[in-house]
Amino acid sequence: MKYQFVKQLSLSILFLVLWQTKAACKDIYTPESYYKLDSTVIATELNHPWCISFLSAGEVLVTERSGTIKRVNLKNGQISVISGLPNIKVGGQGGLFDVALHPNFKNNKIIFFSFNGVNNGKWGTELARAKLINDRLSEIRILFKLEPKSTSNHHFGGRILFDAGNNILLTTGDRGDRNRAQKTNDHAGSIIRLNLVGNIPKDNPFFYSETSKKEIITLGHRNIQGIAKNPDTGEIWAHEHGPQGGDELNLIEMGSNYGWPIVTFGVNYGIGTKIGEGTSKEGMKDPVYKWIPSIASSGMVFVTGDHFKKWRNNILLGSLKFNSLVMLELKNKRVLREQLIFKNKFGRIRDVKIGPDGFIYIITDHRKGQLIQLKQAE
Repeated sequence: MKYQFVKQLSLSILFLVLWQTKAACKDIYTPESYYKLDSTVIATELNHPWCISFLSAGEVLVTERSGTIKRVNLKNGQISVISGLPNIKVGGQGGLFDVALHPNFKNNKIIFFSFNGVNNGKWGTELARAKLINDRLSEIRILFKLEPKSTSNHHFGGRILFDAGNNILLTTGDRGDRNRAQKTNDHAGSIIRLNLVGNIPKDNPFFYSETSKKEIITLGHRNIQGIAKNPDTGEIWAHEHGPQGGDELNLIEMGSNYGWPIVTFGVNYGIGTKIGEGTSKEGMKDPVYKWIPSIASSGMVFVTGDHFKKWRNNILLGSLKFNSLVMLELKNKRVLREQLIFKNKFGRIRDVKIGPDGFIYIITDHRKGQLIQLKQAE
């Protein structure tokens, strides 16, 4: 009788452990039941490419962290170099970052780009606008300079996005100094918001503050490396790197504090000790989703168009750490499922975009990086 009871108890405990283990695991699988993909390498010999921006259905701009913008023909892979960039500080994680077309680019030829700019022997993230005529930039204006600058070569952010009102959002990192992310008189570790000519919108949460940086709309970020707008709702989503563990996906709301470094799911590198006060705190936004271990997320886009209908409105992002393309299925502002599209096939995925043709375009972050097109296999 005693043996039977112990046996039943042991089986119950085993079942509970297995159930809890299963419940704790993410649903990660290769969605071959959806689509089989064909890949085409469009361009090679790209020096640590950082971003893709579509000029048209047939051409893209690709930035290289080393300080170059290149125009790439998607049909033949022909590359031309854009001249006229300002002085860019290249080193560590710093250099040339994102590029985005003005919403009225077709008529005014204006682009925006982010980069590591130098002032008085120190450097940090800056935002500029310029006219792109043929392959040359002109009428360059610096719209934003992160302050205070430092000599750190870490955590620049640098992603650009237009919100529903066509204001410019620019992400910044904590510059390797975690406590800066909680200071409203410091641009580091925040999202900043400007209008198209570089003025500060009056509905920015700190616009009327005498002690805060008026450009800031959110704070408490470690290093945002992907930001995207839901095409149906206009909601802004962003992901950021945690330390050892704790990469996050967040729904961005103006005036919110996302917690770093007071709250985080990550720990200190190597020694694994606790950072901050825990994983959640009143008055600070919890992440919608987190990765433990970290995947080093990078680039981000919502799937649009008709080519991948079953993936429409899901999020695609790259993983630098695991050389993979990841898809997140969303419902009611929650992640239902994480799906691994591929792993260790092309290398470190730095950016991902959906083209006007509905195909997926990715770039790989290597000294000889590639621009690759993904579409359904015929």
